[in-house]
Amino acid sequence: MSKVFNKKIRDLISKINRAFRDFHMLSDGDKVAVAMSGGYDSMSLMLLMEMRKSLTPEKYDLIAVHIIGDARGPYETPLHKPLIEWLESNRFAYVVSPMQISPTEKLPMNCQRCTWNRRSTLFKIANRLGCNKIAFGHHFDDMVETALLNLFYQGRMATMYPCDTYFGGMFSVIRPLTYITKKEIESFAKMNNFPSPPEDCPRSATSRRKMVSDILKIADKDYQNIRWNIFRSAINTMKLAGEIKIYDDTNEPNDEWGNIEEMSSHNYLKKL
Repeated sequence: MSKVFNKKIRDLISKINRAFRDFHMLSDGDKVAVAMSGGYDSMSLMLLMEMRKSLTPEKYDLIAVHIIGDARGPYETPLHKPLIEWLESNRFAYVVSPMQISPTEKLPMNCQRCTWNRRSTLFKIANRLGCNKIAFGHHFDDMVETALLNLFYQGRMATMYPCDTYFGGMFSVIRPLTYITKKEIESFAKMNNFPSPPEDCPRSATSRRKMVSDILKIADKDYQNIRWNIFRSAINTMKLAGEIKIYDDTNEPNDEWGNIEEMSSHNYLKKL
């Protein structure tokens, strides 16, 4: 991988560095499990974090973790071969696993239960691999949309926390793309010829997040800084309230998720 980066890439890495500084996301020696959906967000996160290694004295390891399955169940979506080929061509360490669900789980799951089970599987794999950080590819626009979702449906101004700890400090969830917009990610993906992402979840077109996204597109026409104002308001409100664990429509894992040791080794494949 070339260590000579153009200005656009350096600007993106600079925004990641800003997120790391502002929210104390990364430390020397961290082992990071990168949640890899196969979309442009997660591929951008993986590639930018790898590129950043040549520009910082910090030493850290990255492992991509790809969870198969959707609301219909763990085996309803096939392995996304273009993603695996991309990971291997870049020589990234990766793990692939079906989503782990209870035998009593009712199918199809709603969005909350599906995300809950995917995240639970991810945490169990990260624990088995010895990772202390889990990185998600949520970008700036995701943060803004979540702030509005909280305002509309919970009556409070809060978004996904850019960095937070779980299970008594065993893991930290980090969101290095906090200051990077969806448009910037799409441009980066095009620049690097990313493979096509998997098909969207069948329920994505009717989700609350889709509705909020449409509202923001209308508001953007009236005032260009509206997204930044929403984001800043949410973060400042959370800081003033001293909030760490906050509501999020993706239903983040918490200490009530049970024993994260519960995963048999035969339940996942890995290429390290």
